[in-house]
Amino acid sequence: MKRRFNKSFTQQEAIPEEGIEAAVQIMRSGRLHRYNTAPGQVSEVAQLESDFAQYTGSQYCLACASGGYALAIALRAVGVQPGDKVLCNGFTLAPVPGAIHNVGAVPVWVEITEDLVLDLEHLEYAIKISKSRFLLLSHMRGHSPDMEALTELCERFGVCLIEDCAHTLGARWNGRASGTFGRIGCYSTQTYKHINSGEGGLLVTDDASVIAKATLLSGSYMLFDRHLAGPPTETVDELIYTTPNFSGRLDNLRASILMPQLAALDANALRWNRRYHTVAEVLATCPEIKLPVRPEAEEFVGSSLQFRLPNWPAPAVHDLVGACFERGVELKWFGADKPAGYTSRYDHWRYFAQGNSDAALERSDDILAVLLDMRIPLTFTLDDCQLVAEIIVEEVKALAATQKEL
Repeated sequence: MKRRFNKSFTQQEAIPEEGIEAAVQIMRSGRLHRYNTAPGQVSEVAQLESDFAQYTGSQYCLACASGGYALAIALRAVGVQPGDKVLCNGFTLAPVPGAIHNVGAVPVWVEITEDLVLDLEHLEYAIKISKSRFLLLSHMRGHSPDMEALTELCERFGVCLIEDCAHTLGARWNGRASGTFGRIGCYSTQTYKHINSGEGGLLVTDDASVIAKATLLSGSYMLFDRHLAGPPTETVDELIYTTPNFSGRLDNLRASILMPQLAALDANALRWNRRYHTVAEVLATCPEIKLPVRPEAEEFVGSSLQFRLPNWPAPAVHDLVGACFERGVELKWFGADKPAGYTSRYDHWRYFAQGNSDAALERSDDILAVLLDMRIPLTFTLDDCQLVAEIIVEEVKALAATQKEL
């Protein structure tokens, strides 16, 4: 009888008791809004922003209602206008093109490599052809390109870099925090991210003019002086009259449960990586399975794992997803014809009417056609990870043998 896995791939760990107690105190006080403070009181959101800026080594930080909202106001804050072209890797998730659409811009899709990172050679080509001066880099599923080479390329062509770090909170490149290479870094605290408030987002920058505009866009009214990691007053004076309020603030309740998680993030990153490596070591024993290469400079957080099945036809990949699901292992497939759950790809986002938003990415298409993805929650033990990986290998080998017989 085949072994079966019986745990949920979407079950998160509980919020730390410290965060629960802090949240209860906030509810008892009734002061949930970030600007509803008693005289001399620092709000939980302002404290979170200060803690997060210090964690990333950034000068400024703004907490937002979601990671997607942070991306949208980041684009506005750096000057993206309706009709502008924004470069973006074709391998990303829907909130990223959603943010581009939110500001009325047009995506210019860029190819990825077999290691699931932005193809810098194709990026240079896309910059020259599109004349775009904005790059929204998605560190999709925690994979980062050579960040020194990328920033040099952006500087050479005068391209403004915004980093989507929804999957790289806690990650670093050569010791430098993900999100601090560009003009703005944006993060998510949605339930399946590395710190969990259900929904939420953060952005960081060292640019005073950018944080000033982003803060007003978030809906600070005239209360921007209550930000510990916020804009200098003089940077806001002129912007008050020309910057709309899009009301996307984080609240004190969510901030209160995030602060103890931020304090535990580095320790939890080590826990995630032990689980990631347990799965990866088993998958690597199967010649049919190709794992992305993780460069030495990349200090990632292994909360998910991706692998390819090169040269597999679509029906076989589909059958593998089904066979694993029957044994309790949930895999997502980026080669499916239709969006499913949280998973979609660039050719599914048909709400863009111009630009090269519908241009095919031949190399990326080949990669995504055989790309599978799996969450690794901290509620899994190392033994759980071993079993999950063994089930995947068993089903891959069984289907590979069937294909050879055909």
